[in-house]
Amino acid sequence: MANSWWEIKVLCDPMLEDAVFWRMEAFGCRGTASQIKNNSCLLSAYLPEEKAHLLDLAALALLLRQDALCLEMPIPAVTWDLIDEQDWSSSWKQYWEPTPIGDRFLVYPAWLALPENPDRILLRLDPGVAFGTGTHATTQLCLESLEMRLGGEHNQVVIADIGCGSGILSIGAILLGASKVYAVDNDPLATRSTYENCELNQISPERIHIQDGSIEQVIQAVEQPVDGIVCNILAEVIIDLIPQFNAISKKNTWAILSGILMDQAKPIADALEQQGWVVATLWRRQDWCCFNIRRS
Repeated sequence: MANSWWEIKVLCDPMLEDAVFWRMEAFGCRGTASQIKNNSCLLSAYLPEEKAHLLDLAALALLLRQDALCLEMPIPAVTWDLIDEQDWSSSWKQYWEPTPIGDRFLVYPAWLALPENPDRILLRLDPGVAFGTGTHATTQLCLESLEMRLGGEHNQVVIADIGCGSGILSIGAILLGASKVYAVDNDPLATRSTYENCELNQISPERIHIQDGSIEQVIQAVEQPVDGIVCNILAEVIIDLIPQFNAISKKNTWAILSGILMDQAKPIADALEQQGWVVATLWRRQDWCCFNIRRS
């Protein structure tokens, strides 16, 4: 079947949701959705057919079984099927509903009719295959941290969003009053998603500078050091990026870092200290944490 995707479904105890999500991310899945059904969590993940063979999927099921045994949790049920691209592009949407985040945001699926007189900031989103729907703990922690950092009125704060995914944090920053965001991602599908979501939220290209790449592209693009950095990606990648943060920072620059499991927090903290950053707060949700940091 041309342009086919693996739809992988995992029925597990809700306490296993984060572990399953993490395993799917490591396996290379490009999109995930989850829902609670009868006191169980049903997590659906999607992967291009050419990225995995049946033996790979069997190995994934074994790893999920081992993860559950290590955590002394019930063994999850894992199934997979091939679906065509058109079915994939819409099948996960049935699980995603408007998500209130923090005190001010309502992350709103783009395909739903707009609500009348919303009492929150609407952040419209169609993430496609990019990470960042607002349902994951790390995204929520980052948006809540941005609420703390930014006021509701337009100001001159400039931010770098490294690993922008769907663009949810870049757009959230602009809606909270930031004047400009430099958004980069190594995945062209992610930067395309960011472009499209900026249009959905009627944000002009002058306010979010979107580019394929990583922090090197931000270093080349910025006219002067930024006021803030947001980075919601894998801990291992963040550790590699931390030495380069100083190249785009000034004395009072702050940063928000997530995508970090609690047991990965110490190596992150050690790397930050070595580069002259101070941890102002460390927020936790489920097994994930979010660093709010500032220059020493």
